[in-house]
Amino acid sequence: MSEHNDSQSLVTITLPDGESRSFPRGATGYDIALSIGKKLAHDALAVSVNGRAMDLHIPITDDASVEIVTFDNPLGREIFWHSASHIMAQAIEELFPGTKFGAGPAVEQGFYYDIASEHRFTDNDLEAIEKRMIDIARRAVDVCREEMSREEAVAYFSSERNDPYKVEILEDTLKDTPRVSIYRQGAFADLCSGPHLPNTSRLKAVRLTNISASFWRGDASRESMQRIYGIAFPSEKQLRQHLARMEEAKKRDHRKLGSELELFMLSPEVGSGLPIWLPKGAIVRGELESFLRDEQKKRGYVPVYTPHIGNIELYKRSGHYPYYSDSQFPPLTYTDDLGREEQYLLKPMNCPHHHLIYSSKPRSYRDLPIRLTEFGTVYRHEQSGELNGLIRARGFTQDDSHIYCRPDQLVDEICGAIDLTKFVFATLGFEDIQIRLSLHDPENREKYGGTSEVWAQAEKDVREAADRMHIDYFVGIGEASFYGPKIDFIVRDALGRKWQLGTVQADYVMPERFDLSYVGSDGQPHRPVIIHRAPFGSMERFIGVLIEHTAGNFPIWLAPVQVAVLPIVEDVHDYATGIHRKLLDAGIRSDLDTRNEKIGKKIREAEIKKIPYMVIVGQKEQSAGEVALRRHRKGDIGNLGVNELKEKLLTEIRERS
Repeated sequence: MSEHNDSQSLVTITLPDGESRSFPRGATGYDIALSIGKKLAHDALAVSVNGRAMDLHIPITDDASVEIVTFDNPLGREIFWHSASHIMAQAIEELFPGTKFGAGPAVEQGFYYDIASEHRFTDNDLEAIEKRMIDIARRAVDVCREEMSREEAVAYFSSERNDPYKVEILEDTLKDTPRVSIYRQGAFADLCSGPHLPNTSRLKAVRLTNISASFWRGDASRESMQRIYGIAFPSEKQLRQHLARMEEAKKRDHRKLGSELELFMLSPEVGSGLPIWLPKGAIVRGELESFLRDEQKKRGYVPVYTPHIGNIELYKRSGHYPYYSDSQFPPLTYTDDLGREEQYLLKPMNCPHHHLIYSSKPRSYRDLPIRLTEFGTVYRHEQSGELNGLIRARGFTQDDSHIYCRPDQLVDEICGAIDLTKFVFATLGFEDIQIRLSLHDPENREKYGGTSEVWAQAEKDVREAADRMHIDYFVGIGEASFYGPKIDFIVRDALGRKWQLGTVQADYVMPERFDLSYVGSDGQPHRPVIIHRAPFGSMERFIGVLIEHTAGNFPIWLAPVQVAVLPIVEDVHDYATGIHRKLLDAGIRSDLDTRNEKIGKKIREAEIKKIPYMVIVGQKEQSAGEVALRRHRKGDIGNLGVNELKEKLLTEIRERS
């Protein structure tokens, strides 16, 4: 009898390495971490139980797979930074009583909190808030989770806390949630699902970085709020390392380099978020487009062009207008000579236009797959506070392709699109790539078109393709498009930052909405399936990321100026001019600098312009019929004959090395 009771009082915990251990029923994540080692217990922030993140001190009452979450884990950083946003809110409340709090999530690099206050926050206020946050951390305030009914929470935030934003969330977003959780730390409390740090002492270093304007729930018609950004760490050393990376990021900022290297401009006279490509930037963009066009041609894609506006009924039919109405420019209303009114929309997506091209004539099963491709410019009315040079713009060009295929061809075509995307990233030096399988959220079906059966099939197809291509992926529930699941490519740049760029999407929904068909081998009409595919994603965003990844040091095939010819003295100008002309005739982009300046200054300026190669010519080189070659950031390479120089450069350009 006692043996039976003993076995009933134990749970089996399976650790990430596959080891199983027995613990008393009700043991916590902290207990498990401590059994492994004191350091792990010291570093533990939370615990993952059967894949679900939980507070470190919640009892575990059933057999489970358990992972101790530390700051080294992406989930651990998210929990740490979200907890830091609560500590910041507590500090603000202590320093500025009466402040109301909106949303305070963790983000890719830190956290923010949207707040409503009559006080206009300044940089001096940020320093005071930082000091108070460290003070709260030193108090080692316990962070306690409390569950209550939604009605009790509404009453709590209506009276005791008097926070209307939390009440609105409870009465709107969480209206169908019977029970909710609140996290308390000292006198501060916040509506939150958690998990959180066990107490505030884990925070050792913090830096509040920025104040910006925002709107409640991202709605420009709602009240304006102040958004305070920050980042926090478990040690001062980690903060110092982060700040060093941020300094490097400032040097690499694509807006700064874009101006210095004369790549693009942004002008309020044109409009916010509408970049203009300057001649040198147009070369970079043109080379990227030519690279992809050539590769797509080899793989059976055919080009199309579509207009920049379309009748609003087209986007209502596709679903883009209702789904994305908040991020679209207002419709253009036109009345013709007969008084008939029509509405047009700046094109938010290229897809509907391509679907009409497909349906413009009958298609046979023998015609498929049909791969249409376009560098199509689209327009989105992004919030002004979210604009970020090329990376977040209102007008941008997508390397958009749509593949129309039979269901039996779908997985092969998805694999082909994955292969092309991987080839593009490898060519451009993006080696650290994560792949997310973006699936729909079955708990929120109203967000998506199509039936549950269609979604099950589409998600089966993308999984099969991903597995066949042997790609390591993670699953993102709720990250799918409204018409289908996606395979999203997330690249990590030279500073370790993540950017979501290329995508491949499977779509069974649009063929139904546009009544697309082909005649099968049985003579009957059948529905094709569509693959939406964009390796770059947005040309603007991709180039912005590429500038920051390379710090503007483009490979020679992309560089706006590939070679600077720098004569040392006036006596060799004719010789330098002949070399310059020979390079231009070979299709090598070359600049000739015949200014009356010392060669050291010419070299320094070519380095600043990040020109890959410098050809130095003096009387010695002229006499030998050679050039002295320098490589940007590397220095002298040695002397070459002019034809040898030309062949070396052409080989490097051709191989895109």
